[in-house]
Amino acid sequence: MKKIVLNKSLCVGCGACVAICGEHFAFDDNGLSSIIKNLEGEPTSELLEAIDSCPTNAISISEEVSEPNNEEQQEEPTSEVNNEVNE
Repeated sequence: MKKIVLNKSLCVGCGACVAICGEHFAFDDNGLSSIIKNLEGEPTSELLEAIDSCPTNAISISEEVSEPNNEEQQEEPTSEVNNEVNE
């Protein structure tokens, strides 16, 4: 699943994303952009335009990777090892 990523440390609050795509962006209390609605399906042309208009490239779209299964698989052997050490 794709999601919008906003790097707040790069945001300068120019407002291009808010003006172009108010469905997904708004100003926070500090005058910087914030995501108010994440993606549901494919990005719209307005969202893509907002991303392209960001002067600091603070906005992107990333493919969300399903990592919980990988983390669970990594944790299980560690837990088994810990149990063996404790016995």
